[in-house]
Amino acid sequence: MAHAQAPQPPAALPGVKSIVAIGSGKGGVGKTTLAVNLAIALARLGYRVGLIDADIYGPNVPLMLGTTRQPTIRPNNQIEPNVAHGVKVISVGFISPGDKPLVMRGPMLHQIIRQFLQQVEWGELDILLIDLPPGTGDVVISLVQTVPLTGAIVVSTPSDVSLQDARKALEMFHQVNVEVLGIVENMSHFTCPHCHQEIDIFSKGGAERTAKQFNIPFLGSVELSPEIRQGGDTGLPVALAGPASPHAAEFYSIARQLAHRAQAQAEKTENIFEIT
Repeated sequence: MAHAQAPQPPAALPGVKSIVAIGSGKGGVGKTTLAVNLAIALARLGYRVGLIDADIYGPNVPLMLGTTRQPTIRPNNQIEPNVAHGVKVISVGFISPGDKPLVMRGPMLHQIIRQFLQQVEWGELDILLIDLPPGTGDVVISLVQTVPLTGAIVVSTPSDVSLQDARKALEMFHQVNVEVLGIVENMSHFTCPHCHQEIDIFSKGGAERTAKQFNIPFLGSVELSPEIRQGGDTGLPVALAGPASPHAAEFYSIARQLAHRAQAQAEKTENIFEIT
């Protein structure tokens, strides 16, 4: 009687120093906006950056980066990623653009995630960001089964409803043994363009309190801004304006912290492997 083949352990991607997932417990919190702007900020800071759009059912990265070209398939079946604003990027949205939905079950999701990780010619990268779908489903399981993640970032608005789901995301990463590198509070406040006062539309400070509660770093807060929204809608994210821009400055601050924490965690993991 034949024995079932044991699953392959997660394998590091050659040339990729750090792999960081960006997740949230629910949709609509600006996770993809953060992922895209962080990727650009890291690239502008001199890092070699890749971005995987792992939100298979709602791939918004192509629109936000302003690129829709289908990737080139090499003769060896390797995929050449698109490059936008200095970031190497892959998304299902390049293959199935527009409003056509992708209808598929879990095993197909797993296959796509493996292809994005193992069949794309990422080359030498300092950091590979993975924009996860909302929730705590199949894609995260596929990721941790395929590659060793350096860590994760959780994104939330300050509202109690969003924070409740963010705590579920924190617990999910804990259960799959992925280090949470920090929490980001998005849509933290809105600055009135007339009186210049801050208006806490979704409350404020909840993500920072949650970070303290779980003893994990709070990486920063991003305001609710028409300029940030417009940048994503037009394929010209605000991070392109550079760290001196008032609407981009916080993305650069978070990017610097992320790069530092990801490097420290990657070195820590390497030391553990060397000891064992």
